[in-house]
Amino acid sequence: TENPSFEVIPSLRSRCQIFRLEYLDRADLRAIVARALKDRERGLGRESIVLEDEALDLILSHANGDARRALNVLEAAQDYARGENRSLPIPAKVIEGIIQRAAVLYDKSGTEHYDHASAFQKSLRGSDADAAIYWLAKMIAGGEDPRFIARRLVVTAAEDVGNADPQALLIATAAAEAVERIGLPEARIPLAQAVIYVARAAKDNSAIVAVDRALDDIQNQGHSYPVPDSLKDTHYRDAKTRYGYGVDYKYPHSYPGRKVDQEYLPKELKGKKYVPPEPPGKKERGT
Repeated sequence: TENPSFEVIPSLRSRCQIFRLEYLDRADLRAIVARALKDRERGLGRESIVLEDEALDLILSHANGDARRALNVLEAAQDYARGENRSLPIPAKVIEGIIQRAAVLYDKSGTEHYDHASAFQKSLRGSDADAAIYWLAKMIAGGEDPRFIARRLVVTAAEDVGNADPQALLIATAAAEAVERIGLPEARIPLAQAVIYVARAAKDNSAIVAVDRALDDIQNQGHSYPVPDSLKDTHYRDAKTRYGYGVDYKYPHSYPGRKVDQEYLPKELKGKKYVPPEPPGKKERGT
């Protein structure tokens, strides 16, 4: 089962009726298993298979909302019962052997991929380290590429922590480098370390806000202006003497406090503010 938003082109999707399939709850799964055990025509009713209560609970937990997984385990239990030539209650330890390890509902290119990445980043942004670690573990258990996880972590460190704690970006980048060098399973450790740091760090989204405001001005509002003459490159011979470039430029280091009153934006944008102000009580750098 795939998400039609990813697998079907829009022109075809617009002509289709889409049904959303939800995960089944334990009561639904229990009913499906019971029906499969009793149905003599399409199920296992002819086999007289009996499950211990604990064994049934294991099957329901393993299914994780997917009836197909539960029925696959039942079929394996059927093979066990045939081999033992008996219909006595199948114990939980047999089901444990069939399952071996819990299945994780996850896909690496569709809905689960994007939903888990979204939950992961939102948990980091919301400063919930426990939730972020859970979604990290869920993605790892689902077979997600650890490099994808590392990229999301680096983006979050810059987007949501930013200059409130610049160390977060360094730690996230170091974790991404560690993933490249050592791979899984060991890479889970530096990833977890960085996840905890980024989740617990102070938050500031001024970087993404500022650059997106400027991009909107340039790309959508038509505010794309040439570089003022005072700021143009002057390394070649005729720049100043013939064209007058850089003549009016004031070198900040030649002034008290290494700061001088001069305009760096195009004259059409004089006074324009893209960067949000620092939070109250925090002194802006460079003032």
